[in-house]
Amino acid sequence: MAGKPRGGCEALRVVARCRPMSRREEAAGCERVLELDVKLGQVSIRNPRAAPGELPKTFTFDAVYDASSKQADLYDETVRPLIDSVLQGFNGTVLAYGQTGTGKTYTMQGAWAEPEKRGIIPSAFEHIFTHISRSQNQQYLVRASYLEIYQEEIRDLLAKDQSKKLELKENPETGVYIKDLSSFVTKNVKEIEHVMNLGSQTRSVGSTNMNEHSSRSHAIFLITIECSETGPDGDEHIRVGKLNLVDLAGSERQSKMGAHGERPKEASKINLSLSALGNVISALVDGRSTHIPYRDSKLTRLLQDSLGGNAKTIMVATLGPASHSYDESLSTLRFANRAKNIKNKPRVNEDPKDTLLREFQEEIVRLKAQLEKRGMLGKKRRRSSRRKKAVDGEGAVDNEGEDENEDGLEKTMENYLKEQKERLEEEKAAIQDDHSLVSEEKQKLLQEKEKMLEDLRKEQEATELLAIKYKAENIMFLELDLSPPAIFEFERSREPAEQDPRALHLERLMHLDRLLERPAASRVRKSRSW
Repeated sequence: MAGKPRGGCEALRVVARCRPMSRREEAAGCERVLELDVKLGQVSIRNPRAAPGELPKTFTFDAVYDASSKQADLYDETVRPLIDSVLQGFNGTVLAYGQTGTGKTYTMQGAWAEPEKRGIIPSAFEHIFTHISRSQNQQYLVRASYLEIYQEEIRDLLAKDQSKKLELKENPETGVYIKDLSSFVTKNVKEIEHVMNLGSQTRSVGSTNMNEHSSRSHAIFLITIECSETGPDGDEHIRVGKLNLVDLAGSERQSKMGAHGERPKEASKINLSLSALGNVISALVDGRSTHIPYRDSKLTRLLQDSLGGNAKTIMVATLGPASHSYDESLSTLRFANRAKNIKNKPRVNEDPKDTLLREFQEEIVRLKAQLEKRGMLGKKRRRSSRRKKAVDGEGAVDNEGEDENEDGLEKTMENYLKEQKERLEEEKAAIQDDHSLVSEEKQKLLQEKEKMLEDLRKEQEATELLAIKYKAENIMFLELDLSPPAIFEFERSREPAEQDPRALHLERLMHLDRLLERPAASRVRKSRSW
């Protein structure tokens, strides 16, 4: 699958959310150090140990949600547009980042049984299948996978054998993927919720001083949405959107955890992978880094497309308001503040044939617009020339009706260029015959006319080239068989790993040139065998 970027680079969208004070924090007499300005999208944090007169630190994000915000507010304002993009064929990622106990899992999942407390994941399920049920002339296939990264090992939460550790692989065409990851086709909300519940039962959780039900792993719920629809050409066109819903394990200080046994080891692995995530973000926004350390952890490799690649990404930074969490909250705010400077390059994932067809269509529209612009310019110049002749007393023939009846853009331009050339030649001859002009003045005027003739000749050549290109693109689009057997038959004998994308693109273009040189019969061959 490949696609052309639409709209170029797009910044990673970052929002901040603060939970209410907990009963434990209130009982301990903790003071509130966070203030949120929802209208301005700002979060201010005050150091409880600050010297008198020290100002709070302020951070600005795409949106902020205070303790009174509802689950639906966050979803409708921030996440809904991203899910719509995934349904159109883009890759999308939503990830929750923050200290343990700040509401990441609540934001992502919420309370499933209570409609008002349903989080991003169940709301996305409802959104996707509602859209599918209302669509017309389109066929959808929805697949779901669920995995976790626990102590730098990848586990399939839907597999029967939970002890099996999965491997990361990379394909130059499709990117990073997990070998042998199970995938289930789901036809409605109930089925995909069942898949989610099955995986959640086997996810690694534990109790610490910071959170009674702390997530001890990074969990990623992956939804793949394939859409097939019949295009104007009568053929089926397929696009594929992938949605990563990521609930990261919480960042935490071991001194505050009060945990024993496996907990310190878990925390160490969690913090290492989150540190690798921070290093990737720093390298991406640095501008001077030539190497992005995606391979430093499995988490960053899996999120490679989501951070600086082919995806639309939203980060939800979750915060605790209490004074005892000041250091962790400040660290989260700084992390999120760096992340908002990441630029992604999202594109629609579609069949290579569909990509080429769309590119040809866009090129034809662009060339046609240029020709029309030149044609209109020609008409304006002719009318201006006639008005000037009428003012000079030479008389003007009313040719407006002729303009209306010209056969096309080429004839319009040809007449205009011919007329301009004749007028310039007449003016040149008049200058030579004018004996009242001194030699230097006459020479200067003649040089000006020569330059105008040269400019006119260049304009004529450019217009002819534009018309030829427009015709060639149109013929190619109408007659050329763009199915993969015709264009990409030379790729079949290769392994995906052998195909360098840049070399492959160049080879495709050369192959297209060879196809254009074939007789018409070979260009109109049709095949659906691929």
